[in-house]
Amino acid sequence: MGIEELGVLFTFIGGIGLFLYGMNIMGDGLQKSAGDQLKKLMGILTKTPLKGTIVGALVTAIIQSSGATTVMVVGFVNAGIITLNQACGVIMGANIGTTMTSWLVSLSEWGNVLSPEFIAPLLLGIGAFLFVFCKGEKKRNVGEIILGFGALFMGLGFMSSAIEPFKDAPIFYQAFQMLGKSPILAMLVGLVVTAIMQSSSASVGILQTLAMNGVVNWNSAVFIAMGQNIGSCVTAMISSIGANRTAKRAAVIHLMFNVIGAVFFGCLAYAYFTIFNRALALAPISSVQISIFHSCFNVANTCLLFPFASKLVDLSGLLVKETEEKEEEQEYTAHLDNRVLVGSPAFAIETLKDEVVRMASYVIESLEISHRALVSQDDQKIEKIKDNQVLVKQIKDDCARYIVEMNALSLSVSQEVMIKNLANALVDLERIANLCRGLATAGERMAHKNMNFSIGAKEELSTLSKEATETLALALDAMIHQDYSLMNESHRHERIIDDLESEYRYKYLHRSISEQEMESYVILLDAFASYERISDHAWNVAKYARYSI
Repeated sequence: MGIEELGVLFTFIGGIGLFLYGMNIMGDGLQKSAGDQLKKLMGILTKTPLKGTIVGALVTAIIQSSGATTVMVVGFVNAGIITLNQACGVIMGANIGTTMTSWLVSLSEWGNVLSPEFIAPLLLGIGAFLFVFCKGEKKRNVGEIILGFGALFMGLGFMSSAIEPFKDAPIFYQAFQMLGKSPILAMLVGLVVTAIMQSSSASVGILQTLAMNGVVNWNSAVFIAMGQNIGSCVTAMISSIGANRTAKRAAVIHLMFNVIGAVFFGCLAYAYFTIFNRALALAPISSVQISIFHSCFNVANTCLLFPFASKLVDLSGLLVKETEEKEEEQEYTAHLDNRVLVGSPAFAIETLKDEVVRMASYVIESLEISHRALVSQDDQKIEKIKDNQVLVKQIKDDCARYIVEMNALSLSVSQEVMIKNLANALVDLERIANLCRGLATAGERMAHKNMNFSIGAKEELSTLSKEATETLALALDAMIHQDYSLMNESHRHERIIDDLESEYRYKYLHRSISEQEMESYVILLDAFASYERISDHAWNVAKYARYSI
């Protein structure tokens, strides 16, 4: 291979790299701009399969990767957030959404003004100006999108210029003629290229670049595109390794959906090209025509198989057998899944929020029963608080690891603030759980020494426990929903506890205490202080609503 040929190869490889980089930057910008909308889509995702299909298409169009969407769905299923029936709809929609990139690539054939050589430098200049010099986050996000779009177009230009000198070479014609005569071989080529690149959008983009130079015929392009759809399943299949059985079934559903569609429409295409329209089979196909076929194929495949979604779910159960040993479900580790991180920070934040809420439910339960564990020395309540404290510690550690992974994502300023607030809330919630554990331990000590509180002291502890529980419940809702009115209401209850704690402490400090009562007296004052500190931590949680953007 000479220097000239090597230079062409380097140009083509560089073009692929710029194309992939542009898609990545553009996807990051779109995710940041659409962060709030993606959070709303998270709620829709858990509704009907039809809505799930729409969500799958929209999310994939935004993050520019059907593989990432499907991997994210595998994570949702593994974490128990959505069911297989809901996942089926999202997977079908993802195949439709991935066609958006092919339409972006084909823009250059709509007119010279949209050709990569003409528009890419302008887009890079505008995008770089907005991203570097603008201070507002929204403008910087728009700049990032335009910058990615420009890099994508520049990559297309490099690939096209590398191929153009060889477009009349016999090897291209002979290769695609051979692929056209062998649909299975063409599908395998599309499958392997996509599996290697881990992106059907990129492999379709390369096919379209070849088509722009007139070296691809209809027969080969159709079957290669179908193989590329199957190849997009590889990412999800790899991701499902190590997941639970239900998540593996989600990946298998994705594979079955694409294979069935490719086989069914492949047979129709083969019959059409062989019997009805041989001339079209050998005719050159354009980039726009590939986009049209790619979209029509995925929409038709979804329409064909959508009514049989439940059957695909049942079939996946037959293909993925249950293991002999029953899977152990760890109550506190099965809810966070790093697969969700490959999709969108907005979805990952929603997953983290759900986990913080679940952690808070254990803390609130401990707080509600803390006074009974202390004043009645109820063994069951004491053990429940201890168990909850262990669960809270486990969830907090898992969330901390998850947050470390999230910090590596491309986050907007508001998302960074939200993650920081959730991290701080985890610390405050764990400290509340520890204080409840301390109250339970004090109850054990009192039971061991056969001590008890007066009726008045029991009522006072009950009042503080109820107020503290209300403070925490309001604080959690205020932070999650960023509701200032709930934050203020939580603060009102926190002040009530401060006043009550001072009143009760003053009352007992001015009583004459016998030597026999001294130990229970110390425990009582410590309990008053514990509830006051609990309310302080609860108020900290509420204040995170104020710092959200």
